[in-house]
Amino acid sequence: MNEWLTTVMTEPAVLVTVAIVEGSGPREPGARMLVTAGGQVDTIGGGHLEMCAVDVGRSMLKSAARTGEGVPARLERYALGPTLGQCCGGVVHLAFELIDASLADIMASLRKRWREDSWRLSAIDGTPVSLLLDADGAVVAGASGDAAAFGPAFPVIDHQRGTHILRDTAGRRWLADPCLAPRAHLLLFGAGHVGAAIVRMLGELPCTVTWIDEREDMFPSTIPANVAVEATDTPEALVAGAPAGASYLVMTHSHELDQRLSEAILSRADVGWFGLIGSKTKRVQFERRMAARGLPQERIAAMVCPIGIAGITNKLPAAIAASVCAQLLMVWEAQQIAALDDTVPVRLAASR
Repeated sequence: MNEWLTTVMTEPAVLVTVAIVEGSGPREPGARMLVTAGGQVDTIGGGHLEMCAVDVGRSMLKSAARTGEGVPARLERYALGPTLGQCCGGVVHLAFELIDASLADIMASLRKRWREDSWRLSAIDGTPVSLLLDADGAVVAGASGDAAAFGPAFPVIDHQRGTHILRDTAGRRWLADPCLAPRAHLLLFGAGHVGAAIVRMLGELPCTVTWIDEREDMFPSTIPANVAVEATDTPEALVAGAPAGASYLVMTHSHELDQRLSEAILSRADVGWFGLIGSKTKRVQFERRMAARGLPQERIAAMVCPIGIAGITNKLPAAIAASVCAQLLMVWEAQQIAALDDTVPVRLAASR
């Protein structure tokens, strides 16, 4: 997950960001990768497009090594069809930034702030400038003096546009790049084969997971970085303490425990998504019992059981995991879009 950020570079590198996509492109604005003299970390997709990006990044590294000086950022336009012979047919604009001391500081701060919303602001033209803003526009990394120099006329950063290029009043171009905290948080109850397969897949995706089971010996020795393990005899307490809008997935070794957890989850009015492993028959039984306990019918109806996307009937743990993770991705992407729509534009605090 976010290897471009989690990988701490020990050699010179260039950060490549998809800044603009017109029409169809292999990755979305905000996709990023690192390019070094002998390799790369993460991907912007596209085969030939990525090869061209690697070439540009390495030419920047050679120039910096030859002159011993900083290299200005670049914004390059690639017409995928006419120029690269790719069938996507769209146009992709890539931003290239040499990771100097300032940008390295920005990335280190981002690693610490990964649970908080941030915005990267980098100059494309002129002297390299890199800033990191919090959700309110305050500078949290980078040179605050640079922010003060922008003046009150510096354009507002529009959350709803996501990653984009903006211009200041002098015509200078800037990369505005949101680095948002994962909205997707899953409480996964059950450390059996299916639960373990789901955790392995979610370890590569932009989310956080609390993995819960009373049987401590069921958890593997190696856990993905975005997963926290909770071995507890009172899993209902974790439901009560979960953040608003969280997702829940119940697949324990006990139908009785599944029932208790389902009732605890549906007692909350702020559940983002709730899935229960089981058959249609299990759903009918659980619905009847929960209705008898007075749980609201609209919440019961929102429970997803059986889980997984339609058309996949394979019962292998890995197949179930693939189906459920695809289902969760659809839910979480919709939530992320809604989160961007609900936020307000950001203006540099120094310009207020």
